[in-house]
Amino acid sequence: MMTQDYYVSCCRVLFQTYQHILALEFAVQEINANPQILPNISLGFNIYNSHFSVSGTYLASMELLSSQRRSIPNYKCGFEINPVAAIGGPDICVHMTHILSLYKFPQLTYGSALLTENPSQRKFLQQMFPNWDLQDSSILQLLLRFRWTWIGVLSANDIYGEKLVHNVLPGWSQHGICFEFIRRFPTVTFSDGFDSAIEKEAELYKLVMQSRANVMVTFGELPTMVLLTLMHQFSEVEDTKRKTNVWILSAQMDYASLSFHKDCSIDFLHGAISVAAHSVEVPGFREFLQTRNPGKEDGFFRSFWEHAFDCQFPRADTASQPEVPCTGEEKLEALPASAFEMAMSAQSYSMYNAAYVVAHTLTSRYSPRSRKRITVDGGSGKLLNQESWQLHYFLRRVSFNNSAGERISFNSDGELIAGLDIINWVTFPNRSFHRIRVGSIDPTAHPEKVFSISDHSITWPRDFNQTLPVSLCNEECHPGYRKAKMEGKPFCCYDCLPCPEGKISNQTDMEECIECPKNQYPNHNQDSCIQKETTFLSYEEPMGTTLASVVISFSFLTALVLALFIKHQETPLVKANNRSLTYTLLISLLLAFLCVLLFIGQPNKLTCLLQQPAFGLIFSVAVSCVLAKTITVVLAFMATKPGSQIRKWLWKRIASSIVLSCSLIQAVICVVWLATFPPFPDIDMYSMPEEMVQECNEGSAAMFYCVLGFLGFLAIVSFSVAFLARKLPDSFNEAKFITFSMLMFCSVWVSFVPTYLTSKGKSMMVVESFSILASCAGLLACIFFPKCFIIVMRPELNCRQQLMKRKH
Repeated sequence: MMTQDYYVSCCRVLFQTYQHILALEFAVQEINANPQILPNISLGFNIYNSHFSVSGTYLASMELLSSQRRSIPNYKCGFEINPVAAIGGPDICVHMTHILSLYKFPQLTYGSALLTENPSQRKFLQQMFPNWDLQDSSILQLLLRFRWTWIGVLSANDIYGEKLVHNVLPGWSQHGICFEFIRRFPTVTFSDGFDSAIEKEAELYKLVMQSRANVMVTFGELPTMVLLTLMHQFSEVEDTKRKTNVWILSAQMDYASLSFHKDCSIDFLHGAISVAAHSVEVPGFREFLQTRNPGKEDGFFRSFWEHAFDCQFPRADTASQPEVPCTGEEKLEALPASAFEMAMSAQSYSMYNAAYVVAHTLTSRYSPRSRKRITVDGGSGKLLNQESWQLHYFLRRVSFNNSAGERISFNSDGELIAGLDIINWVTFPNRSFHRIRVGSIDPTAHPEKVFSISDHSITWPRDFNQTLPVSLCNEECHPGYRKAKMEGKPFCCYDCLPCPEGKISNQTDMEECIECPKNQYPNHNQDSCIQKETTFLSYEEPMGTTLASVVISFSFLTALVLALFIKHQETPLVKANNRSLTYTLLISLLLAFLCVLLFIGQPNKLTCLLQQPAFGLIFSVAVSCVLAKTITVVLAFMATKPGSQIRKWLWKRIASSIVLSCSLIQAVICVVWLATFPPFPDIDMYSMPEEMVQECNEGSAAMFYCVLGFLGFLAIVSFSVAFLARKLPDSFNEAKFITFSMLMFCSVWVSFVPTYLTSKGKSMMVVESFSILASCAGLLACIFFPKCFIIVMRPELNCRQQLMKRKH
């Protein structure tokens, strides 16, 4: 004996639930025709109406426990029918079990349902549905799969809606889901009508239509689907513009409609996605429906037929003929799916299996192995004195294959061991619809394959032009941007800020930008990394070619000056300026010019070892020669007597001592440098954003600046001495030229330090090369060009008489 929620009145019929009754009847007929199941025993059923209300469910439960439907619990006088189990819909099972569990009465629920938390009640309830949490996690997986993070939630105004808000939705927030609104449908029962809920339904419609969310997740039951359908009819009377949404439906929300709005549009369901208990087509069910005859069936079927086909059967109690008589020849398959489905729905499939579960349980309970069957009344096969609570042991352990080849069994918690189907709804202008299975949830599969869905098989609502709908608080941050929290807004609402320089974001909605690997750099859009090119100051590039040309030119010019002085070495002008110092200075300048070539070309170990030490040592010789020249000039004017021993010692020892001692100090610094932290070839990956520069690493920055510091000391001393001697007689004095040359020299190297420190990559080598060339060219031009002019252009001035002249 079983219960079923179905409502019929003079004005309202809930069409789709009648298929549940037909699935039950079809299953009972198959069971009674199968000699392998309950042989010689007929299985029957009674139907009780819950009116989709708590009070109606309690009343039906008490009628089940009473005799003659008198609702007198514990009174079974003359009870000829033996109820063995109750099958209830998902909307009534929680209330049904409050009474039936007191009597340890076996109960089954078809469809998903929130089970009672009372352990003493739960153990008497078998659920023809997988674990209840599987539904909520499946919907969450759908949202995450399609990146729908900004949604609206509608739920039934019942215990399930309450637990949804308090237990389920907070967990979704932890996975990045935000809710624009969470609302409940107005409380309404079929017996009370919808009039009191119209105003609230209108407000709910406006909220949904004005929402920025394109995805609406709806939790509820069969009446909730009726309210959802009713809500969309407000588009005909409300000024609010109708907006297309993707509706995500829970498993309880099998399609249902009332007779008075069977002609309503169901376009809002086009492209909807729902989860449902796994089901398959049951052989023979469609043929069973086609053979239904309204003239011979139960009163439910006649009432359904009249409301479905808008006709009436003749009444025996009235002589008037109906305006549109029912012929009985109408075809169920001609009805749109919104009125009746020929294909067995998921909940009807659960009802079908529930009947078989009861039958197999009874077969196991009264098999010869468990208990001897007692037959009376000529072997009619009735089961006498049976106790329903004794079935629980067998009910939990039942396992069989149904006629569709599906395995039916339960776990220790009384939940069906099965998965869920992901259904895509496709509607048609004639108010029919088709459910397409586009995915599944199999809890027994590998963790990576539990959730599977075929994206390309989904039909989206028409307004989205078959492109994946977007439901976000704001547009997603494209690659090259990062998310930034908006104050006072949910965490799903954010600004998009460009990545800072040197960082990228290569995915949408990245929280933080990331740095490229050290051998790569961000592209212009800062959404990917590009491999850096390895470069160095080469001879082929314009700067390298220019520097090499300048080096060769100045080297040639220096060599020409040296040759000129050697050719005229016996002239008074060359003799008067200490020929050995002059030659040493010119040779050091020549080598200094050529030293620049060490900075051009691909660095290697040898060039790196020679670059800075050679530069420091050669310049030390050059500057020490200038210092020696300056000191010699000063001391020369201190020797007042011709042939003095001071002058003789001065020319031969002071000059060489200054050059050797200064050069030796610099040489010691360079040797210590090379012995401790020698320069080496290196690649600078950070200075240039788009290049990896091959360069020579100084090894020790401190030693490098020691070399520069000593050069600076020599230059300052030379400049100071020359500056003090600048007013000596011109004929014997080159201190003015030395002063000007050292002023230029110091200016170049004082500006070199900050410029060098702020330069990057190849620019550092260019800056140092330019400084070497500029300082050497300054020495060459200021000290030697005036003498060359006299030697070449004014040879008459290159005589002893001119040199002996004094300035008056």
